[in-house]
Amino acid sequence: MATFFWFLQRYLVRLNVIKRYVKVKPGQVLKREYEKMDVKGRVVRLQSRQHREGLRKLAKSLDLPLLPRAEKETASQNVYRCLRHAVMIGRIPPGRALTIREIAEALNVSMMPVREALRLLSAERALEVRDNRRVQVPNMTASRFRELCELRIVLETHAALGALPYIKAEHLAEIEKIDRQIDEANLRSDFERAIALNQDFHRTIYLAKPDQESLPLIESVWLQLGPFIRIALSRLDDYYRIDRHAEAVSALRRQDPIGLRVAIEADVRDGIMHVGAEDLLNAHLGMMRVGHHAKRG
Repeated sequence: MATFFWFLQRYLVRLNVIKRYVKVKPGQVLKREYEKMDVKGRVVRLQSRQHREGLRKLAKSLDLPLLPRAEKETASQNVYRCLRHAVMIGRIPPGRALTIREIAEALNVSMMPVREALRLLSAERALEVRDNRRVQVPNMTASRFRELCELRIVLETHAALGALPYIKAEHLAEIEKIDRQIDEANLRSDFERAIALNQDFHRTIYLAKPDQESLPLIESVWLQLGPFIRIALSRLDDYYRIDRHAEAVSALRRQDPIGLRVAIEADVRDGIMHVGAEDLLNAHLGMMRVGHHAKRG
């Protein structure tokens, strides 16, 4: 008889008919949760309504970009692209701690593809998983920032010079179109759009060369610098006084390798290398304060 009632209880739990009241912490009021049976016959607890609502609020404040899922693209691949794009355009600020569940809520997926995407992004040093299972942009030191900027100059001048002989009229037209869109985005102070378009400007130049092998390395550097580019863009008018993109387009049209090298290097130096140690520290501390107040609110 006892066995019969045990199976009956499990069956009702599986149908979410039976509800349980459990204590979350000693001395805390009883909180309603539900039980269900998983595919292996184990009893698991669903999240409480309050917890789910809290996660939705955090996910909404995170506001990750949702990229359309390509044909034959898996959920993990799509989540990886969304998170990678978010990091690269600075959507995830330094110091903002995220949870796997929060990211899953924001992208409307299960936690499994999020874990796989985070594993790949962690290998690329775009995000790091902390001991408490929270995820955040790695801390940036001034020396590491300079090293990444210098590495970007080496890689991008190499890629630009390799692509120079392959530049055609249609490439120049597309590059000039993107440059005009960058100017429009900067006038609107649309920094995310400006960052994405600036990457498209450089990417279009480099991909003019067939079998371009440098681009994955370049994008890896962009990925690590992405969350900190907004600092540079906020003071772009103070340092970027010469239109280096116009110089690069002119050098491409003249097929001038020296002029192109100078323009690409100056574009990187004028664009982001004025960011100093104090700027990086203030950005990190500022975002930590924002995260702290958000949790309190």
